Amino acid sequence: MAGLLAVGVVPVPTWADAGTPSYLSAAATPDGAYVLCGLSGTLDILFRIPLPARGHAAAAHPIRPEAVAFARRPGTFAVVIDCVSGNKKARLQAPQGRHFYGHGAFSASGDWLFTTENDFEAGHGRVGVWDVLAGYKRVAEFDSGGIGPHDIKRMPNSDMLVIANGGIDTHPDTGRTKLNIATMQSNLSYIEDGAIIETAVLTAEHQKNSMRHLAINALGDVAIGMQWQGDSAAPALVARHRRGGDFSHAALSDDMLRALNGYIGSIAYALDGVSIAVTSPRGNIVDWYHANDMSLSARSTINDVCGIASSTKGFAITTGKGVLGFYRDGYPTLRKPADQAWDNHLVVV
Repeated sequence: MAGLLAVGVVPVPTWADAGTPSYLSAAATPDGAYVLCGLSGTLDILFRIPLPARGHAAAAHPIRPEAVAFARRPGTFAVVIDCVSGNKKARLQAPQGRHFYGHGAFSASGDWLFTTENDFEAGHGRVGVWDVLAGYKRVAEFDSGGIGPHDIKRMPNSDMLVIANGGIDTHPDTGRTKLNIATMQSNLSYIEDGAIIETAVLTAEHQKNSMRHLAINALGDVAIGMQWQGDSAAPALVARHRRGGDFSHAALSDDMLRALNGYIGSIAYALDGVSIAVTSPRGNIVDWYHANDMSLSARSTINDVCGIASSTKGFAITTGKGVLGFYRDGYPTLRKPADQAWDNHLVVV
């Protein structure tokens, strides 16, 4: 180290300097504080960093040990955290007339951050562009391709983005009230260099399904978790899409579908890319699907389960009751509850 410093070479920190976390998750502590945690592959807590308010999801820089923790919708801030020191590196503030949706994605190089946002006066979605090397300075924005953009992911081996436009119009003056359910229309937008190159729209039967959360495998197949806004029973809540094709929906019996209570909280592909798991915290359910034909392989009941991500042990899961564990082929292995309530998402580093 002394030799490197003597010749003016300063080692660049990596995720190894933060303990090599496998996951990030926001949480609430028993005293009412909010934190961002780094978790190992065995779900041990490696670090716990304070947040100014409740978090939703996080974005992990692809190279450097820093993360962007997003406020829960309709929050207007995001915090950039040095996961080695625990210090705040920057604070992102949504422009006037905007709020964040709790998700963001880095470019492959890590030089740019993209954030989903609501232009609530126009009632349309935007994507903010932030220059990471300039200290997360906001430099541009572009159309999300729809209303209510929620999750945003980068497609494999590219900087193409895919966005789940949930289709629901909201305004801070009315909180989280949904203003356009009768006319809502959800879609997936594929965007490259700020231009929409493909939009996939749900059929009329699924018009009141709000696409919220995404998972992508190495082939670029997109798995979608949805939330039903209709008064009748949902026709489906889980789907898969491949560019240029139609949606493939998971087929469940009426009873199995009703048990999900119209709500998918998180979704993930397994490392093999051919299995999909989803969580329903309102139904206390984890489902495991075969991605090829979207058939249900296994179902388990886990109280208040929501966070899910790929793992060498199948899937890692977290719950709002503080439970950590793994899930494979319908067999959960759960650990003693932690001294905090895990928030909605478990993000792979």
